[in-house]
Amino acid sequence: MKKLLRVNTETNEINAEVLTDNYNMLSGRALISKVLTDEVKPTCDPLGKYNKLIIAPGFLAGTTVTCVNRISVGGKSPLTGGIKESNAGGNTAFKLGKLNIKAIILENVPENNKTNILYISKDKMDLVKCHEIKNIGIYKSAEILKGKYGEHVGLMLIGPVGEKMYVNSGISNTDNEGNPSRYSARGGLGAVMGSKGIKAIVIDDKGTSTPDILDKKSFINIKKNITNTVINNEAVANSYTKYGTSNLVDLINEMGALPTHNFSKGRFDLADSVNGKKLYDLIEERQGEGKHSHACMPGCLIRCSNIFADNDGNTIVSPLEYETIGLLGPNCGIGNLDTIGKLNYKCNDLGLDTIETGGAIGVLMEADVIGFGDEEGALNLLEEVKKDSYLGKIIASGAGNTAKVMGVRRVPVVKNQTMASYDPRAIKGLGVTYASSPMGADHTAGQTLRADVEHTKPDGQVEASKNAQISNALFDSIGTCFFVGGAIEGKIELLAGLIAAMYGEDITVNTLKDIAKKTLLREKEFNKKAGLTDAHDRLAEFFYEEENPDVSTVFDVKEEEIKRVHDF
Repeated sequence: MKKLLRVNTETNEINAEVLTDNYNMLSGRALISKVLTDEVKPTCDPLGKYNKLIIAPGFLAGTTVTCVNRISVGGKSPLTGGIKESNAGGNTAFKLGKLNIKAIILENVPENNKTNILYISKDKMDLVKCHEIKNIGIYKSAEILKGKYGEHVGLMLIGPVGEKMYVNSGISNTDNEGNPSRYSARGGLGAVMGSKGIKAIVIDDKGTSTPDILDKKSFINIKKNITNTVINNEAVANSYTKYGTSNLVDLINEMGALPTHNFSKGRFDLADSVNGKKLYDLIEERQGEGKHSHACMPGCLIRCSNIFADNDGNTIVSPLEYETIGLLGPNCGIGNLDTIGKLNYKCNDLGLDTIETGGAIGVLMEADVIGFGDEEGALNLLEEVKKDSYLGKIIASGAGNTAKVMGVRRVPVVKNQTMASYDPRAIKGLGVTYASSPMGADHTAGQTLRADVEHTKPDGQVEASKNAQISNALFDSIGTCFFVGGAIEGKIELLAGLIAAMYGEDITVNTLKDIAKKTLLREKEFNKKAGLTDAHDRLAEFFYEEENPDVSTVFDVKEEEIKRVHDF
């Protein structure tokens, strides 16, 4: 039977609860939104005792169906001031599913500056002091914990920036090989985990098995159908499996939407040096530990992850993905994948969000702290974060706060959160998502790149964003990778059938869409009660006034139309 764990970080009490009807048929992002709206006062201090950090796997977690083991983490965001759900791949959702854990809720705050780990296995749940990893980087902390608890445990970890409660901090998850580099990065949720005094969660699934499935025959048949569909999808094999998300560099650059020099333009002269083909060629040329295709979670057939190695074949970082390439590369004028990979590694080790960090470094370049394209200067800036100098503290506080300190007006944020690697003047549907989503400037909240619209024109963008926000909330709420939708050629009824077979409930595509819509409306209501108004649901002012020179347009979707994006 599925259970919900409540962890009181002040008293060290851990209670396992039977799920109530309100929470029973919800998972992932939907469950997070329900817990927060039911149990958290929206006006609370995000780093105080009344906020809660919720960790929720999806409906199908613990099975080996492809792409169904993403983990969602949520709470009130110390970065945006509103609700936040951030999800990641890796093995932690898989292991929680095998332990029949529907959610973990971290509550309250400790009185003293504790560094605890939460240990969970089928026989034991405990909060353990672990001072040897206090203020230690993610990678070393993972080594220490695996040495103590075994190589095959799953880990959720925060780095030094999360421990210090800086709002540019995420939560790492281990992948199939135990590498702690799959990030629930956005929204500063690492700081919320740090406020609870929890450095790490150790998930030990030894002695467990696949969760109960009520209709095994139907489940197996649908799983086979999905497997065959994904394996035979040539578009997946020739794009995501071969090049990963870095394949987007050329497309987005051609569209004039690749953020360059702090979003001052949309095409990068050195795009060929950081694109998917260049990454693929370097990995193949260097061999060693490098892999151009890699599965981040159990059962994944798309394998869009990678391991990027140096000239000696030693791993620089895994993975190196489009969003990181875009913000730490072209946005900062950097056209060297080795440098971007090193910046990525440093961010991972410190526990920084690479998107937010790329935004902050871009702002510092705009302020002439270092110049655009200064690779060594960018690497040194992350050393400042490691040293916890005043400049490092500023970077660890995110791009919006960096801009305020530095007196920079061009800052690509919504609700104080840095935009992902798409200029909203060139892909206007994403601009609508950035402005209207409860999540802030987050492409995973409503990706419109594949929508059938003319991206530089305002027409049809609100409808495109509305459909994308429903679709993304659906995937986030059932714990599946967004890419699975394309891989199974839009046959969402297959996922509904899996859930129905597993739980014995009448689940249809319309059921899932209804869950997604209710999730979005709960999130909007939470933000409204938290004090976020129409003034927060808009892009940074310069996007309305400064043309992107590579598409000769500003962001011009009417605000009155954007307000209707959640009318459903």
